[in-house]
Amino acid sequence: MITVIYSDQFLEHKTGLLHPERPERLSAIVKALKTTPWAAQIHWQLPTPVTDFQTTLKPLLEAVHTVDHIRRVQAISANGGGYLDGDTPISAESYEVALLAVNAWLDGINSVLQKNQPAFVLARPPGHHAEANRGMGFCLFSNAAIAAYYALQQPGINKVAILDWDVHHGNGTQAIIEKNPAIAYCSLHQSPCYPGTGFEQEQGAYNNVLNIPMSPGSTIALYKGAFEQKVMPFLQSFQPDLLIVSAGYDANQDDPLAQISLHPEDYGLFTQYCLQITSKILFGLEGGYDLVSLAQSVVATIASCLV
Repeated sequence: MITVIYSDQFLEHKTGLLHPERPERLSAIVKALKTTPWAAQIHWQLPTPVTDFQTTLKPLLEAVHTVDHIRRVQAISANGGGYLDGDTPISAESYEVALLAVNAWLDGINSVLQKNQPAFVLARPPGHHAEANRGMGFCLFSNAAIAAYYALQQPGINKVAILDWDVHHGNGTQAIIEKNPAIAYCSLHQSPCYPGTGFEQEQGAYNNVLNIPMSPGSTIALYKGAFEQKVMPFLQSFQPDLLIVSAGYDANQDDPLAQISLHPEDYGLFTQYCLQITSKILFGLEGGYDLVSLAQSVVATIASCLV
């Protein structure tokens, strides 16, 4: 059994015609999951409604983001929508949906810790490009970083690792956590590629950052080498009590926004590597813009958790 946290409300973050980060991404994944042979092993969970912002969400958001950034997202949304930057649209519903997405990631942490098994957060907007003082790259709030800070408040969780296999470097996540010795961040990402960050020599203030730039055209053979020679030793040395995966699926060969040559089944292998670190894993959706390969990749990820 695996918990998947999802709400149709995540479809209400409208990004406009032809924007790659569109509601259909989630619809495609939900449809694929519900038609698998093991669909009965999925426990679908609604995220906690955003009813207690002041005492619950506000302190966590403000631990990661500036008040000015939070208010800016809220104001643009309240005024009917607009843009944080050229790539990052906000609709009238986006602020509430983004808060619900954060809640979903927090619910995911709770599920993992209660059940001692993986969970998958199927939410949008994504988060790993959002920096403390700005959203960018389709991202409004830094879901993975917020979830990591929340996890560290829970009993028995002293160290959290974040593995980011999205094809783009999670500049926001790294910038937010790199001075916190209790959080490690590891990213495999295409280079050169948006957003132009994530250099190999960056190691964080406590040797808690590992960036692994991958050349355009990289295949699963190169990724396997990176996992076995770099990712696994880094994570095993850190010994996290919990692993958060920024699960982007835009390194697929069919994806329109990058040039890496992975296939959906490869994410099942990545998941198997993660399970060697710990059973306490929260997967949270980031990128992935070809609907077919995106849906198949999430299926492969979850299938590996059920073996």
